[in-house]
Parts: sequence; structure tokens; C-alpha cells
Amino acid sequence: MAERFSRDSMRLGGILTAMVTPFDADGGLDEDAAARLMRHLLENGSDGLVLAGTTGEGATMTDEEKVRLWELGVAESGDAPIIAGTGTYDTCHSVELTERAHEAGVDAMLVVTPYYNRPNRRGIKAHYEAVAAATDRPIVAYNIPSRTGTDMPNDLLAELAQIENVAAVKQARYDDLAPIEGMDLLAGNDDVLAKVMDMGGTGGILVAAHLVGREMRRIVDEPDRRHEIEDGLRDLYKALTVTVNPIPVKTAMDMAGHQVGPLRLPLVEASEEERAVIREALERHNLLAAV
Repeated sequence: MAERFSRDSMRLGGILTAMVTPFDADGGLDEDAAARLMRHLLENGSDGLVLAGTTGEGATMTDEEKVRLWELGVAESGDAPIIAGTGTYDTCHSVELTERAHEAGVDAMLVVTPYYNRPNRRGIKAHYEAVAAATDRPIVAYNIPSRTGTDMPNDLLAELAQIENVAAVKQARYDDLAPIEGMDLLAGNDDVLAKVMDMGGTGGILVAAHLVGREMRRIVDEPDRRHEIEDGLRDLYKALTVTVNPIPVKTAMDMAGHQVGPLRLPLVEASEEERAVIREALERHNLLAAV
């Protein structure tokens, strides 16, 4: 496969959409729908895509499905970066997935803090060192304490930045957001993109960009208006957190006319009450598909 990456272009930023994974009626990977969705997102505000992450239901995908999705992403994305979700709570498995993502030709890897076994600082650092050694592509450290039970403090992130190709952090917390020397700072929650950009961040790994990617791109491009633009999207952001991600965004995409299919257990379909909240927000933003 032709090399898509050079260390001169390691900087990661812009609107990086954490893409949902389309499944067919039987629950299998829907490759055609995935390719269509990739093209749609990249034509509507997304600068790049994160595949098989949290929003992509990576936790319930097989390794083979992940590799196939990454291969599709590389084939469909042109020059847009593809970031593979390769992190697990098992360092050996994370290394293997990172090696396979590298072979598939992705541009970077998103590696979550090990969850459930919750290693201490030395263990976290050893985990990232081992994963980073499996590739020369950028590693994005993923700090999401609400899901992992571990919050990596800024001084630990600064230590991780000393690992040669740990190049960025997806910061999915609200407290103590700050630039980290040696790392690109990426918003990990939709509603802090403007704040992260104001403090010198490079962009975000985002969910609402499935629906309002062009508007979110303006938050990056129009610094004088970014908070006004973000305020206008807050009701949609709230609707997309009415229950656990990615249930709301998959529901919303279906309502907006995109074929993304069902969720995989243990995630379940949105309730009628949740659907009503999502539908109302989409209606306010003129995002419902014509019936």
C-alpha cells in the first residue's frame, strides 16, 4: 500500500468525526453503507474520520471487522486522515490492533486509557510506550474518565508527550482543560470545541459533526464567531446526550435519512421518549429527512 503518512504532517486537527459503524439488519458490518457515510461526512464538514472508536461501537466489533472498516476508510477518504481506534485494556491486544491498523494504511491511532484494570501511572506510561513502538504513525491518547474510571492528569499527559509519536490527546473531560506541551489538544466533547480552539487546540474528535459538520467547521474557521455558533448548536448537543452514546446519534442519523442500521447489544434502541427529544432537536435544525 502507498504510504500516506509522513512525520512532517503529524499534526492532527480540524473536524474529525467519530463515525458510527453501519450494521445491516442481521447485525453484520454494512460495508456499502459505511462507504456511503464516509463520503457523505467528508463532503459535509469533516476533515477526517475516526473509525471503530466509542461512537463506532468498537467494543462489540471483531478485529476482522475493524480491519475491514479501516481498509474501507483508507480507500474512500482520499487525502483525509483516517484514525483507527486501536486501544483496549490489554496492551498486547492494543499492540496487535495498532500493527494491523498500520498495515491497513491508516494515518493515526486513537488509544484509550486502559479501562477496568485501571493501571497506575507507571502502567499507563508503559502501555502507551508499547503501543507507540508498534507504529511510526501518530498516537492520539484518549482521556475519557467517565468511561475508563481513570483521569490522566496534565502532568502525566506531558510525560506521555515525551514518547516519540504520541502526538495528541483527545480530552473528553470538562475540568482542567489546558494545552499540553508537545501534544495537539483535541476536544473530546462537542460542547467544548470552541473553548479548546480558544486555548490553542487544533480541533476535535466529535459526534454531532455527523449532522452539523459544516457548522462545526465554522467553529474552527471563524474565531470571532465560534462561541455564537456553538451556542446555536447546544440544544442539538444536549439531545445527542439524552442517553448513552452512540444510541442518540445513530437514531438521529436514521431520522435524517442515513442508513446506519441497528445497535449491537448491550446497547439498545432509543426509547420513544428519547426519540421524541432527538426528533424535536432535528426538527429545530431542519435536519429531518423528508417523508
